[in-house]
Amino acid sequence: MVDTKVALSGVTLDNPVIPASGTFGYGRDFAELYDIRILGSLSFKGTTAEERFGNPTPRIAECEGGMLNSVGLQNPGLRAVCEKDLPELMRIYGKPVIANISGFSVGEYVECAKAMDLQECVGIIEVNVSCPNVHNGGMSFGVIPESAAEVTRAVKRAVSKPVYVKLSPNVTDIVSIAKACEEAGADGLSLINTLLAMRIDLKTRKPVLANKFGGMSGGAIFPLALRMVYQVFEAVEIPIIGMGGISRAEDVIEMMLAGATAVQVGAANLRNPFACRDIIEALPGIMEKYGIVNLRDIIGGAH
Repeated sequence: MVDTKVALSGVTLDNPVIPASGTFGYGRDFAELYDIRILGSLSFKGTTAEERFGNPTPRIAECEGGMLNSVGLQNPGLRAVCEKDLPELMRIYGKPVIANISGFSVGEYVECAKAMDLQECVGIIEVNVSCPNVHNGGMSFGVIPESAAEVTRAVKRAVSKPVYVKLSPNVTDIVSIAKACEEAGADGLSLINTLLAMRIDLKTRKPVLANKFGGMSGGAIFPLALRMVYQVFEAVEIPIIGMGGISRAEDVIEMMLAGATAVQVGAANLRNPFACRDIIEALPGIMEKYGIVNLRDIIGGAH
């Protein structure tokens, strides 16, 4: 009998499979298809202080081995999420979830974090530092160590629940940013977010996305994500949630060997709504195939 349980900063998960923020909504649509209580956890749609319509359309584009999105953090806003969406999510899921938050200033991050810290269903607060800092010329918080650390430090001071910082791969050195977040008090890290990319329509000779650029996700980025998780694992002592192109149970094992304690599944959910269920169901068999009795024993096993 294999053991698929893992733990993230004191939060025990039945298995390491977590739908990534922005690809699973608040679980309602997927709960109509299968029992989502089988999930290890769930990172719900990224929340900002105020309601956001998001970027203009078109904001989705296909590409070989994945997809591009420029949704622009569309969400109903902090109050609506806390008053409506999270009580419903608690009813249909009933286990600790991951609250993904975004902000355009340090104050907005703190506001969202404080609200999520009060939610009974939230086990971990995931801070997306890929947002532009409106008080610093629009540069994303996650592209330089000092800004990422500033957000991390401010959020940690404001909450009691574990804080995981979601890192952008669109940087020169992701390791330095990971170390800065750890030194600022982060309890864990999530990586990687999407890679900046674009497509051009040959007929119109214009960018396919209205926003010109979007975040690339899907199977094509898995080796890049794996490399970054491997590098960050060697540099920090805190847990890592690995993500980027995961679509099979074998990918879960590979990502954990690189250093991840748990994984998030993103684009695969949009292509196959049963992706997380299928990975979870296949995981014990893959563990047996490779002689793995306890998943916790393989974390960082490739180092």
